[in-house]
Amino acid sequence: MTPPPVTGPAPAPEGLLAAGLADPAAAGRARLAALDAALLAAHARDDRAALIRLYAEASEAATGTAAAFYMTHAYVFALEAGDPRSAMLRARLVALGADLPDTP
Repeated sequence: MTPPPVTGPAPAPEGLLAAGLADPAAAGRARLAALDAALLAAHARDDRAALIRLYAEASEAATGTAAAFYMTHAYVFALEAGDPRSAMLRARLVALGADLPDTP
């Protein structure tokens, strides 16, 4: 006996589903959820270097207002720490439309 023909898209391998790769939106939400958990842990241990890095990463993973929110936090923590990345983070804020460029 032959099996019936398969119709519709092939099911995603279980590993892809578990990683959220079969649904890019779910993967993005999972990445932001993991970053949020890491941010809470970094706040709890007052790890400023991790906060700058994690907020910048979260900004890259987010869109719109959320991206600007995360980038603003990365920038503020960098300013407070005297971190040399603050200029680059500010430039990213300008690119997001969340800050104004310097005028000559």
